[in-house]
Amino acid sequence: MTDQSFRFPRFFVTAPSPCPYLPGRTERKVFTELRGSDAAQLSEALSRIGFRRSQNVVYRPSCDGCRLCVSVRVLTREFKPSSSQRRILRQHDDLVVDACPPRTTSEQFALLRRYLDIRHPDGGMASMDAYDYADMVEQTPVDTVILEYREAPEEGKRLGRLVGVCLTDRQSDGLSMVYSFYEPELERRKGLGNFIILDHIRRAAEAGLPYVYLGYWIDGCDRMNYKYRFKPLEALTPAGWERRS
Repeated sequence: MTDQSFRFPRFFVTAPSPCPYLPGRTERKVFTELRGSDAAQLSEALSRIGFRRSQNVVYRPSCDGCRLCVSVRVLTREFKPSSSQRRILRQHDDLVVDACPPRTTSEQFALLRRYLDIRHPDGGMASMDAYDYADMVEQTPVDTVILEYREAPEEGKRLGRLVGVCLTDRQSDGLSMVYSFYEPELERRKGLGNFIILDHIRRAAEAGLPYVYLGYWIDGCDRMNYKYRFKPLEALTPAGWERRS
């Protein structure tokens, strides 16, 4: 029997635009809106076939003649950190992590601006202002949290320095990392981006969740290579999810 409460989505396709990852190529996306009482159910179902969420929309690349964007997810129950990943865990394990409601702060936005200006000055988010950031975080129809990574507070202060942030969707089968950013030039905090992923893997495993969704990996794109360090993982192929050990 069909569940009449589940809305069958209408999909749309964007016009071609320059690919932000592979020079000389164009990209298109297929997308649908998340709304109504079944928004979380729809988002989760589509994430399992390679869609990603942005605000109240989920999308997937649909580029003519190109299938290089591959969804990947870490198998949390089998994951064993490498020696370098164990070193990163020890290096940053003093950080205080808080799961906060999806509400923005000026402190978060200031950190985001430092991150974008230094790490991605020519990226698609380079011109993001405080209103854009608020839309990215607060326009969510699903179960979303902001994970804040802080150093221990100095004497007399309630909160320590904010050094990392991750916008994360909680699903029944795992955690989906929507977007993360961190302090880009702290010598003592090298590897902080990797630590945030490792922390998500640890949290998911402790909660009995089998996956951490990392978004898209692109063969030949140096900016995406870090995702393949978190093995074992699965990659979404035309035949379904396939293991990459």
